Amino acid sequence: MTSWSSRRKLIYGSITLIVLILIIGIPAFLILYKAPTCFDKIMNSDEVNVDCGGSCVLLCQSSFISPQIAWGGAKFEKVANGLYNAAAYVINQNLNGGATNVPYKISLFDEKGILIIERSGSMNLYAHRNSLAFEPALDVGKRIPVKATFEFLQAPNWFKSNDNLGGLSIIDKKYIEDKSGSSLEVTLENKTLFPYKNIDVSVILLDSNDNAIGFSRTTIDSIESKNGREIAPFTWPISRKGSVTSIEVLPLITPQLVR
Repeated sequence: MTSWSSRRKLIYGSITLIVLILIIGIPAFLILYKAPTCFDKIMNSDEVNVDCGGSCVLLCQSSFISPQIAWGGAKFEKVANGLYNAAAYVINQNLNGGATNVPYKISLFDEKGILIIERSGSMNLYAHRNSLAFEPALDVGKRIPVKATFEFLQAPNWFKSNDNLGGLSIIDKKYIEDKSGSSLEVTLENKTLFPYKNIDVSVILLDSNDNAIGFSRTTIDSIESKNGREIAPFTWPISRKGSVTSIEVLPLITPQLVR
């Protein structure tokens, strides 16, 4: 049987331990403890992988679909002697995934497969929308390109983003050409209650077989709310001799984070 003296020592010892925990342990824990974040390079909280998925803005590699490159790579169009425009059509199937400043490279080759010129750029991938990587006035000198390629230089850094362009409508496309050149005016209307800022507008000219035979891109500073309208103008120093039968317009804004 334990004596009262032993029990008393045990009680005093327990009280002392509790006091030490309260005085030293808890403050030390509060000082040293770091709450899980999406930037601590540790898989914690509800993350699917390290610093991605769950409540983190950054999506994990397994959570998105890689962008698709249409047209078999890239296409080009001669706009003057020794000068070509080149473009690639990029498809983003992610409903809620966007990326900014994704680096790429477009290259032109001659009939022997020898590189003529390459140009690097970057592009945004907007949630569930297609976009155009466009490089104008590639100087090939006296050489003639027969093939163009497109490649991303690194994988996109995806983040959660929504498509907020549902209120932007294309209400008119006026394409005109003569022997000296061609032009296009695209009229866009904003049906929302907020203005759109810095809209990149890309266009693709298609022939009767839906082949892309021309392309370009411009930027509209803003389109005011409540049925505001703006015209995106395009010009080319060439005529396509009536081969343009349809026009695809791709308006995009910079993708925004959704937290």
